[in-house]
Amino acid sequence: MGTDNVAIRVENVTKIYKLYDKPVDRLKESLHPFRKTYHQDFYALNDVSFEVKNGEILGLIGKNGSGKSTLLKIITGILQPTLGTVQVNGKVSALLELGAGFNPEMNGIENIYLNGTIMGYTKEEMNGRLEEIINFADIGDFIYQPVKTYSSGMFARLAFAVSINVDPDILIVDEALAVGDAMFQLKCYRKFNEFREQGKTILFVTHSMDTLIRYCTSAIVLNEGVKIEEGSPKEMVDLYKRITVNLFEGIDEKSRNEISKPKNSLMEDDEVWKELYENNPQTLDYGTKEAEIFDYGIFDSADRQVTDICNYEYVSFKMKVRFHKDITDPIFALTIKDMKGYEITGTNTMIEKVETGTFYKGDEVTISFNQILRLNAGTYTLSLGCTGFSLEEFIVYHRLYDVILFQVSTLKNTVGIFDMDSTVEVNRTKQVNLS
Repeated sequence: MGTDNVAIRVENVTKIYKLYDKPVDRLKESLHPFRKTYHQDFYALNDVSFEVKNGEILGLIGKNGSGKSTLLKIITGILQPTLGTVQVNGKVSALLELGAGFNPEMNGIENIYLNGTIMGYTKEEMNGRLEEIINFADIGDFIYQPVKTYSSGMFARLAFAVSINVDPDILIVDEALAVGDAMFQLKCYRKFNEFREQGKTILFVTHSMDTLIRYCTSAIVLNEGVKIEEGSPKEMVDLYKRITVNLFEGIDEKSRNEISKPKNSLMEDDEVWKELYENNPQTLDYGTKEAEIFDYGIFDSADRQVTDICNYEYVSFKMKVRFHKDITDPIFALTIKDMKGYEITGTNTMIEKVETGTFYKGDEVTISFNQILRLNAGTYTLSLGCTGFSLEEFIVYHRLYDVILFQVSTLKNTVGIFDMDSTVEVNRTKQVNLS
């Protein structure tokens, strides 16, 4: 790993916990003359390495128990790694478990000074930051009450206000922000952007895929203590979705490659919709393929295939699915994203309360999602999916993420991602004659 411009360097970090079946086993192991072991090793983290550059916002995502919080605690020095090293260059402010570093018997003001002392600030230095912290927390007179009387939202407000207003070089945040209300979270993320513009570094754990895509410059996927991959937020969100449906569990590398390998399935007639569209090398193609999406296209009101759409016109997104086994009640889905990977909208047959019924091996079906499009001008991607449940287990039969790139044009420019189609009235209530 390089050395220049690095805020955080994690090298081959492993954290092992000893798990005992019974409390007495710990004593028996410590006293056994031949050092017999009574524990099992649990790898909370296993050989994790990465770097975070100055000014980057790195997001950590993964299922519960994947080691995200453990990793943050090691970086902040709360825990020590079993193996490996961590290097942090700069002053760190961390917001981990809710209420960490707070004395419940003290009031908010006293806890502000307590946290400042923990971070190495003098009382005089905290005096200069006190007003800004109180204003950011915005919890009113509760600032003078013992924090044990605070709601979880008040805790989050005060803890984040302290963490973000002590001028850190590196801000580390766990899921604690999830308890704040929407306006407070918006305030926090604005602060994130200010920090990034100032060249500061942020490392945070989130389960919100939208947050990851909107605010992070890069992301890491952890699973069962192992770093699976590091890359752009959009790529890591797609990978995380695959992990959540267990596509990486219990299969060898050859099987993984087969899952993601596109299959060239054609209709019996000569018409192949997908040939009209330029192949997107970034398409994510995976699933059991027990039901396979073998063709797709976008159609206008005259049922003509199109690549460009004008908003406020009728459009139909279609896909054809072939079944390789008997499947009951499959769920057909589509999602539209912008070029940053943010999910703009989407739906599926379950949401729309469409009963799909039973399909048998060899059956083919065409699914059409018909609507008036109200997206603003821009480039978007279409994702398609066929999923379902078998004995209450969720199964991905086939998903094609970002399989079509399409353009939307409009006759007027509006703000944001969709046209509100407002009817505007201007009524003069008073007129002054200056002649």
